[in-house]
Amino acid sequence: MEIHETAVPDAYRIVPRHHTDARGSFFESYAYGQLARQTGHVFVPLQVNYSVSARNTLRGVHGVRLPPGQAKFVTCVRGALLDVVVDLRLGSPTFGAYDTNMLDADQGTAMYVAEGLGHGFVALTDDTCISYLCSTQYVPGTQIDLQPLDPALGLPWHLGLTDEPLISEKDARAPSLAEAVDQGLLATYDACRTHYERQLRAADAAEPTAHVFAKASRTRR
Repeated sequence: MEIHETAVPDAYRIVPRHHTDARGSFFESYAYGQLARQTGHVFVPLQVNYSVSARNTLRGVHGVRLPPGQAKFVTCVRGALLDVVVDLRLGSPTFGAYDTNMLDADQGTAMYVAEGLGHGFVALTDDTCISYLCSTQYVPGTQIDLQPLDPALGLPWHLGLTDEPLISEKDARAPSLAEAVDQGLLATYDACRTHYERQLRAADAAEPTAHVFAKASRTRR
């Protein structure tokens, strides 16, 4: 697989290499070691979620407060979607920056979304199914929901919409970016960086070979 940086630091696009023959095809979607070596992020899934959406469904912008935080490995397993990641880390040099990617079941391209970043998507087909590998389990009361159409975010949902977006009542009533800041919902950039480094140190202690992950991370930064 190939791992590419995006316009949002600590969000990565993962492009698999397909092996095809008369029987069909095979590809590797996620590899713990490669992701850690190339990005400096240690990602161990503890929960897997799926959602199925009709065309023009808009889900997001979502995240999880730190602590506990939650990193996500997102793939489209049926249909197609416009994926959006936005930097919500207070004090980040790229606060408010976003990145968009088309994900579909045929290509198998995935997105890694680190803790502190916001995520959302628009379904491009009926019956679109998205898979989330999550680094933490669901903890009630820790979810962050932002109003996806907030002009302050300026997210380009129109790139995936052919009609009015279908938005849940929860998302439609979610706070704006400014309200989320005032309510203390967003993590700071420094707190997120500390969290990422703590995960690397824990991996070092747990696995004799994990020091190469931390070394790669320190070199990258």
